[in-house]
Amino acid sequence: MNISYNWLKDLVEINMPAAELAQKLTDAGLAVEGVHEAGDDFVFDIDLTSNRGDCLSHRGVARETAVITGTDLKPAETLGDQPAATDQRLVTIDDPDLCHRFTARVIRNVRIGPSPEWLVKRLEAVGERSINNVADITNYVMHELGQPMHSFDFNKLKENRIVVRRARAGEKIKTLDEVERSLDETMLAICDAEKPVAVGGVMGGFDSGITEATTDVLLEVAYFKRESIRQTSRLLKLSTEASHRFERGVDIENLVRASNRATRLICELAGGTAGEFVDVYPTEYRRIEIESKDIQSAVKRLTGLDVRYEEISRILTALGIDSKIGPEGRRFTVPTWRHDLAIETDLVEEIARIVGYDRIGEELPPAVGAGEYQPNELRKFHLRQSMADLGFDEALSYSFIDTRHDETFALVPGLLHEHLDEKFVTLKDSIIEGAVRMRPSLLPGLLDAVRTNFNYQNRNLRLFELGKVFSASEKENELPDERELFALVMTGGETLEQKAMTGREFDFFDAKGALENAIHATNAPALEYAAADVRHLRKGQAAEIRLDGRTVGTLGRLSDEVAQGYKFRQPVFVAEIDLETILAHREQTAVYRPLPVYPSVERDVSLLVKRTVSFEAIKKSIGGLGFELLKKVEFVDVYEGKGVPDDERSLTLRLVYRSDERTLVEAEVEPVHTAILRNLEEIFDAKQRF
Repeated sequence: MNISYNWLKDLVEINMPAAELAQKLTDAGLAVEGVHEAGDDFVFDIDLTSNRGDCLSHRGVARETAVITGTDLKPAETLGDQPAATDQRLVTIDDPDLCHRFTARVIRNVRIGPSPEWLVKRLEAVGERSINNVADITNYVMHELGQPMHSFDFNKLKENRIVVRRARAGEKIKTLDEVERSLDETMLAICDAEKPVAVGGVMGGFDSGITEATTDVLLEVAYFKRESIRQTSRLLKLSTEASHRFERGVDIENLVRASNRATRLICELAGGTAGEFVDVYPTEYRRIEIESKDIQSAVKRLTGLDVRYEEISRILTALGIDSKIGPEGRRFTVPTWRHDLAIETDLVEEIARIVGYDRIGEELPPAVGAGEYQPNELRKFHLRQSMADLGFDEALSYSFIDTRHDETFALVPGLLHEHLDEKFVTLKDSIIEGAVRMRPSLLPGLLDAVRTNFNYQNRNLRLFELGKVFSASEKENELPDERELFALVMTGGETLEQKAMTGREFDFFDAKGALENAIHATNAPALEYAAADVRHLRKGQAAEIRLDGRTVGTLGRLSDEVAQGYKFRQPVFVAEIDLETILAHREQTAVYRPLPVYPSVERDVSLLVKRTVSFEAIKKSIGGLGFELLKKVEFVDVYEGKGVPDDERSLTLRLVYRSDERTLVEAEVEPVHTAILRNLEEIFDAKQRF
């Protein structure tokens, strides 16, 4: 943002060199990256953050200068009483949700020509080229007051009227840069009685533009919804000085003043005569009010600064923030040009930056437990360590994703409030194109990481992530609900150190084992698994994860439909679990058991069972028999294929027998082993396979 030093001096009294003012502005949060000479002027190159749209003008920076230096801001010029419109149909707003206010003024008998030298120099100083007197005046007022505006050739508008509406599918317009652009229903168009004559808040149309033959001008000064302008600008790949300001927020109460200022200059420099004026204001702006019990104490508490109340009052008043006594302290009213102030902390920040960040001292926060692990932090540390020991890498993905994922993944139970009309959290200002949804799942980020690795020919992956997911709150005006999840993804095969070839391909049980290992590291109760139909997982290789009978997550192989969407050509196994719910359980007590003194007897047995029979069911059944000599039942392998009926599979188990008092002999093991096999045959119709 270029700001002219001489221009500032027209708006506020300045008694310091340009370099000194640049330093003071930087100290107050308006970073001046450079100062360069432009004839007899100095130009500040100010790097503004996106929340300070109020400083995208000379008047905005002049207001900051007045607060910093303790001087008064000079009053803005006015035109006087507004003439009533002779034709109320001059402006019609069909979509007030996108256009909150629209003013139009007709200026007649205008003579289009070159601008005077002083105006040309002012514009050139801030990087604008001169076009003609009317166009230059609209640009000048935009840089002065921060309000974009547009001038139409009034006689080129069909029926001499303006209609503000959403564009219709297939409508096209040639913009001022002489490029034909296609519009859609999401975009706001400024139209005459027949067709679009401008893209609202972005750029005017070529066919309705000012030319040397123009005699009557319609001056548009409007306020558009910020999100709509941002979306339109990105869809059209067209960023302008106007859209840059509308996206960051202009002052809805500044429209008439800006129109007055431009009209006065057009009448003076182009010989025009002010005519009809229309102000259509269907969506009235409600100013934000901030309650503070004691703003002076809040400044002390949050910054450590001792600032007298008189100085606090001077700063806030000079910034346009009015105040009055409220029921519980003081009520501050935010000015219409500040869209970034909403809570008491924002006011404290305004005071701190004017008083001086350099005056904030260094002090350790008072805390008895400073430096200690937060609740469950140590358990999460052990979880991370266990995953690293298994060869996993931790991923960190964005907290915002595309809306196309909304119906792709089955979410952890209880995350969304299904009765709400809008269950998800949507960003108003997305950082990445299209990523407007706060993630309700960790899987989209992990799968994006898998796709990126595949693009770099890395096809053997083990990734995990711990992170927050979000859903809309049931309470009005509340922050979104948050929940911490744990997710993992495995694909490809196992690779060993110093060995290029993979040993074997990962399968469902590798993912299940990794998940169990991670949860075991947190000392949480053992998880249970049950076959289930899960939206994003392949049928037959999908399971619900349960804790105390409650479903807390899912595990399985990515479905063919989802894998095809990511263009994956190899199996990908994923798991996602509600870590917050798991860590809410008390840690299991660690019980010491001495190492066995006597050797164990191990028997591997392969059983032919129906596909619907799970290892977990068999293990529970064996455990229910209560044989003291049986110490462990382990899964070994599963086989499906040649020699096995289509509706069956071969499940191999390992039964471990041991006595704590003596070395077992075959005669003691065999009856127990036979009884177990007989029980499995009766309950599951299991047949031993040799």
